[in-house]
Amino acid sequence: MIYLTRRAEFSASHYYHSPALSPEENQRLYGKCNNPHGHGHNYVLEVTVGGEMDSRSGMVVDLKQLKEVLQREVLDVLDHRFLNEEVPVFRHLVPTTENLAVEIWRMLGPKLAFCELHRIRLYETPDLYVDYFGTEEKQMARSVENGQSQTRGGK
Repeated sequence: MIYLTRRAEFSASHYYHSPALSPEENQRLYGKCNNPHGHGHNYVLEVTVGGEMDSRSGMVVDLKQLKEVLQREVLDVLDHRFLNEEVPVFRHLVPTTENLAVEIWRMLGPKLAFCELHRIRLYETPDLYVDYFGTEEKQMARSVENGQSQTRGGK
């Protein structure tokens, strides 16, 4: 298997707030990131895909196709958005870098039938990033392929 990584950048704002917590608990847990006016980041996203090299083209994946899917499924949805208000999943999910990486996987994974999504790496700042390998999603897909019904809780 050969892995290829495509890098993209997007800007978005957000704030950290859990509806399950009181205002005091949110403030204590998230500090200045709990400001409802939000703050922004210039995110750097790395999408790593894997596959076998095509003997005719010498490539793992059609880069144009990968770029188009990334643009349509992720960048058009997240770029220059206030995540808490403009991206439906984050109306009820705290838009941490971790949650954002998982959601990007969920946005891209089903659309990449032409290759295997291996890793999402999302930089919030140059010295802070999250790696997500889609473990839960891969386990669920394998269960479905094997004819097993599985929910997220494993029940």
